[in-house]
This record gives sequence, structure tokens and C-alpha cells, in this order.
Amino acid sequence: MEPYRIWQYQTGIHSLVLGKAEIPALGDSEILVQNKAIGINPVDWKFIKANPLNWPNGHVPGVDGAGVVVQVGSNVDISLIGRRVAYHGSLIRHGSFAEYTVLNAERVMLLPDSLSFELAAALPCPMLTAWQSFEKIPLTRQREVLVVGFGAVNNLLSQLLRGKGYIVDVVSASLSEERANRLGIRQVYREQSQIDMKYFAIFDAVSGENAACLVPLLRANGHIVCIQDRIAKPIDPPFTRTISYHEIALGALHGFGDKEDWYALMQNGEALLGRIAKGDIEISKPITFKFEHMPEALTHSEITKSKTVITSS
Repeated sequence: MEPYRIWQYQTGIHSLVLGKAEIPALGDSEILVQNKAIGINPVDWKFIKANPLNWPNGHVPGVDGAGVVVQVGSNVDISLIGRRVAYHGSLIRHGSFAEYTVLNAERVMLLPDSLSFELAAALPCPMLTAWQSFEKIPLTRQREVLVVGFGAVNNLLSQLLRGKGYIVDVVSASLSEERANRLGIRQVYREQSQIDMKYFAIFDAVSGENAACLVPLLRANGHIVCIQDRIAKPIDPPFTRTISYHEIALGALHGFGDKEDWYALMQNGEALLGRIAKGDIEISKPITFKFEHMPEALTHSEITKSKTVITSS
């Protein structure tokens, strides 16, 4: 196979340059995916600018992608070759900003035939983050919950919560009343200072500091779920309202998840992809750029905060 194109990280300039790589040998449980579309997430441009993991020169960033399995390792069922898949990769391995990506065979989701690669590539990070956030609170009788911020994650999360009968209020300056009504959201606060009630659970996608300010709005035995950052120390004294504190990080499974953890996440992910393909969950169409325009796509993602996808063919 001919050398393929990759976007390589350069430590001196905290930016990417276009390069080429040879197809690597696969491990026994690995697969090679030919990327048809590549999703850009805030974590991508944030890590490119700051390099908190000390990536070396030549590292290939990118966590989300969708494509076709073209090779498999010796312990992988060959029937996987030719299957359409989507994935969320590890930040410490060579990622999706390439025409081909090596992945663990058990860490991909099979795609419905009707779901395009472009839309599928936009989904893994926000979709799986929303699912993990949703799973943090117990399924109980119909209760009021608050969702703070309304980006890609909380759009999905709000629909998951509504689907299970929760009463959902949202804090957002941009969410229209028309869309809120369509999604079954009860109330949209434009500012947090407008909130005048208590909630069973609050999902914050702003910061750990902001989440800490929201804890007083919880009912006894309530739940605060941090989708961005975390609350380092409990806000209330012990044995008072007994608030449960939760933090979300997909990367935790890459470092600490076992085979069963990944199986459960991928199964739930595939179920959500099926619902999205059927139109049961509303998703905004991403903006697309060509592979050679990766730098412009990263800038677009950062400035507009809109979902951005690279197409590689």
C-alpha cells in the first residue's frame, strides 16, 4: 500500500503540518480503518495549542473518525473487513487526523447503512460523553433536572433525559424557544441568576468553578455532573444534603477501562447511532472541510463552536 497522508504535530510551533506515513504492522487485536470522515472536537484544538500530554514531533492528533475497516489483526474476525465503523480514540495514540488509523478492534461502533460517514464522524465524542453523563444519575420517578450550556453534548443529553421522562430545564443564551419546544424542554433560562427552584440533578458543561456555584440549587440527595472539569472538594458539610459529585471523561476508559467496560459503551453507542439514523434524536448537520484544509477546519471549530468534520475523499 502506498504511503498515506497524515497531519503531524509540530512542538515548536504548536501547529500541524501535512506529511506521509507507511501502513504499520497491526497487533493481534488491532484493525486498520480507512477514514472517510474525521470529526473535530474542542479537545483537538485545545491540545494542539497547549500540548498537555507532551506529544512528540510527528504525533497524529484527532480522537473521532468514521470509515471502513480494511485490515485486521490475527485475532480479529475477518468478517469485520469492509464494515463501516465510527470510533473515539485515545489522545496518547496516533489518531484520526490521517487517511488511515490503527485501532483496537473492540473499540469501534458499527454504523447503520443509512448514516453518512460525515454525520457519524461528528458523533462519537459528544454522543458517548452525553451517554456517560446520562448514566451517572439513577433512573427514578419523573424529576426536574437542569442542563447548563447547550452545545453538542448537552443537545444529545437533553434528548436522552427527556426520553426517560425527566423534566428538563436548560441554561443557554443561544437555544431558541422554538427548538426548545420541539425537544420538549420545559424552560430556557438565559442567565443562571434567573433560576428560582431546586433540582434533582444538574449537568454543567461550563467549568468546575461554575458547577460548584450550582450545587446550592440541588435538592437533598441530589447529583451534580461535571462535563467540563470537576469539583475538587464537596461544597456542603458532611452528612447534610449528601450531594453526589460526578465527573465525566471519555479518556478514563482508554486508561482504566477493561474489555467489559468498552463492550458496554460500544453497544450503547451503536444503539444511539441507530436512533440517530432513524431520526429519533435530533442532530445538527456538521460543516465539512476537505482533508488538505485541516488547519482552516480547526480554526472554524474554535471560532464558531460549531461541529466541524473533515472529509478525506
